[in-house]
Amino acid sequence: MLRLVIIFLFVSLQVFAENTNTTVSSTVVTDKAPPTANAPSVVVNNSDVCKTGTSAGVQTQILGIASAITVTDENCERIKLARSLYAAGMKVASVSLLCQDARVWDAMAMAGTSCPYMSAIGAEAEAGWKENMDMIPEGSLIASKWNKEINEIKVKEGVESDGAKLAKFIIAAMVMHSGIVTFFP
Repeated sequence: MLRLVIIFLFVSLQVFAENTNTTVSSTVVTDKAPPTANAPSVVVNNSDVCKTGTSAGVQTQILGIASAITVTDENCERIKLARSLYAAGMKVASVSLLCQDARVWDAMAMAGTSCPYMSAIGAEAEAGWKENMDMIPEGSLIASKWNKEINEIKVKEGVESDGAKLAKFIIAAMVMHSGIVTFFP
């Protein structure tokens, strides 16, 4: 009887185990980040070079971009060239080169020493600059002041400005287009 009970228990446990459904679910997670975009380094070894290296990199989940450039410092180049000209004994050329910067041009004018103009210096240079205002470096404060003074003198003398000439031209064109004959003084 004991044998029978043991066999019964053994069989019932097997039947119970066979009827149990177990589902095993697993998710594989990997901690692997995408590679990063490393910006390349730009090395300028010589300290006598007027260039600066700049680099940048951007990385997304799919795409990474990196780039590098060198930027030229024009003011640094101008100073080095002026030093070379001065060392070669070409002092006027050195000052002329520096005067291509509006700040230097203004400083020279405020000091009462005009920048050289087409090999002229002093009062002759100042007269040359006033006759050719378009050659003054852009951004000059003195040039805008001179321009205002010249326009005021023209108004006092009765010289028409370009805007007044344009207005007369447009009126004359409209009159001719409409067929009306008018005389302009």
